[in-house]
Amino acid sequence: MTPETEKPQAELANLSGMVAAFVGLGNMGGPMAANLARAGLQLRAFDPSPAARDKAAAAGCIPCDSLADALMGAGIVLTMLPAGAQARLVYLGNEGSGEDGVLGLCAADALLVDCSTIDVASARAIHAAAAARGLAMLDAPVSGGVGGAIAGTLTFMAGGSEAAFHRAKPVLARMGRNIFHAGGAGNGQAAKIANNMLLGVSMIGTCEAFNLAEKLGLDAETFFAISSVSSGQNWSMTSYCPAPGPVPAAPSNRDYQPGFTAAMMLKDLRLAAEAAAQSHAATPLGAQALALYALMEAAGEDGLDFSGVMKLINGKL
Repeated sequence: MTPETEKPQAELANLSGMVAAFVGLGNMGGPMAANLARAGLQLRAFDPSPAARDKAAAAGCIPCDSLADALMGAGIVLTMLPAGAQARLVYLGNEGSGEDGVLGLCAADALLVDCSTIDVASARAIHAAAAARGLAMLDAPVSGGVGGAIAGTLTFMAGGSEAAFHRAKPVLARMGRNIFHAGGAGNGQAAKIANNMLLGVSMIGTCEAFNLAEKLGLDAETFFAISSVSSGQNWSMTSYCPAPGPVPAAPSNRDYQPGFTAAMMLKDLRLAAEAAAQSHAATPLGAQALALYALMEAAGEDGLDFSGVMKLINGKL
C-alpha cells in the first residue's frame, strides 16, 4: 500500500480551533505537540514532568496538570508513551487506585490515537477496551526519530478502522509526511516493529561490510562509491552510513551521537522477538541483531546512535 502523503489545504484549514489533547511530552511527543499547536489546534498538553509541560507551553500548547484536565473538550486524544505498560495505564487506568484512564475520561465521540511504539498484544488489548466503550481508536507508531518529530516529517503506520484513519489523517499530516493505513487493530505496531527489525539487521550487515572492506585495504569513501550504486545498496549505507566520511550528516561523523539510540533499537528488537515468539515466525537474523545490540547495552554504550554498533563490529567499543 502506498502512503497517503497529500495534505489538502481544505483539510488542514479545518484544524484551526480544534480542541485536541496530547499526553506524553518527551523527546518525540514534545515536538509533535508543538507542531499541532503551530497548526492552530487548541492543544491541551499533559506530562507528569513539570519541565516538559513548561516546554510545551513555550511552544504554544495549553499545559495541563492532570490527565482529566487535558482531555476536557478534546475531540482527538494523542499519546506518545514509553512502552506497553504505560500505555495500558494511561488508557485503561489503575484499577487498584480507582483512577480512570483515557477511556473513562474522554468524550464519547473522541478519536484516540496512540503514537507510542508498544507490543502488539497491548495495542490490541487497548483497542478492544476502546471498542467496548464505542470509542474509535488507532495505533499509529512513527518512524523518523527526533529530527522527524521536530521537522514534521514523520512516517505514521496506523492500525484501526478506515473511518478512524480518515478522521485522524488531517491531524497526522501536521506531524508527518508519509501516512500509511496498515490495516486493523495492532497492525500499525506490527509494521513498526517489522520495519525496525529490518533496519537493525541491515545496519549490522552494513557495518560488517565496511569493516571487511577496511581490513582488506579498501577505504570507506571508495567502498561507499562502489557499493552505493551496486547490489549492496541500502538505506543504512546511503542515508545513515555507519562509517565516518561518506555521508556528512550521519551520526558516524559526530562520534555516533544520536539520532536514534541503540537503546531504542534494542527496545524495538525485543518487541519484534516477542511478537515472533507469539506468532511462531522465524527471525534468526532479528535474534542475532538483538544479541549484538544487547552487548552495547551491557557495555553501557546504548546511549550511542544505533549506527554506533559499528564500534562493536570493528572492536573499538
